[in-house]
Amino acid sequence: MNIFEAILLGAVEGLTEFLPISSTGHLTILEKLLGYSIDDPDVTAFTAIIQSGAVLATTFYLRRDIARIVPAFLRGLFSKQRRDRDYRFGWMVIIGSIPIAVIGLLFKDQVETTLRSLWFVGFALIGWSGVMWFADRAATQQRHEEDVTWKDTLIIGCAQALALIPGVSRSGATMSAGLLRDFDRVTVTRLSFFLSIPALLAATALQVASEYDNISTGVGWAATITATVVSGIVGYLAVAWLLKFIAKHNYTIFIWYRVILGTVVLLLVGTGTIEAT
Repeated sequence: MNIFEAILLGAVEGLTEFLPISSTGHLTILEKLLGYSIDDPDVTAFTAIIQSGAVLATTFYLRRDIARIVPAFLRGLFSKQRRDRDYRFGWMVIIGSIPIAVIGLLFKDQVETTLRSLWFVGFALIGWSGVMWFADRAATQQRHEEDVTWKDTLIIGCAQALALIPGVSRSGATMSAGLLRDFDRVTVTRLSFFLSIPALLAATALQVASEYDNISTGVGWAATITATVVSGIVGYLAVAWLLKFIAKHNYTIFIWYRVILGTVVLLLVGTGTIEAT
């Protein structure tokens, strides 16, 4: 992979990771258009690893919250100071991260091969748009961040696991589940950010450990690192913009975008203009 392709893919990852439009879906489509075999081990590993850039950007954006939550969580582990809400919130994030970890490990082969088909991407983009539309309109938004419980994060975490299907969107799944739990949009967006940190960093670590040699002989570490850095820079800007945007708007613009993109992908694959894998 040349440096210009790496910059382009990194920018797309950073822009789409936290928008409810599926970063993996976008990367899969773009990688195919650039001529890559999207189910090759090095390409799937590259796609997973560069997400860490956007996650690190989120971590930096939420640094004040994290600097408060982590010490409270550690104090609670080694003392009886467990009535602190930050301690409980730390457990909530951990509990909400379990479903995607379990399902991701159980179905790793299918996620990296079968589900990488552009047929799945197109149908998932369109299909999950219906869920987002329903959630956006059914939510009462009467609950806020202080009302979050472990049950809420577990349910939202189960929805996050659906994002293993490219096209569903991790943020789209978690935001939809949060809205259906009657949280306001800013709260579900922040919850989506928090749940992304352990999930995507763990996925990155797994791919680095298992696919190091494939990356070295395939896409290349120079391109992978470049794309990761770019995704971090663009991701930080996207996070800051999304929280401001979502405070005043619903998800309609994202829903229409998903439907249009999904339709285009299915037409291109269906007419043989591009191959599904």
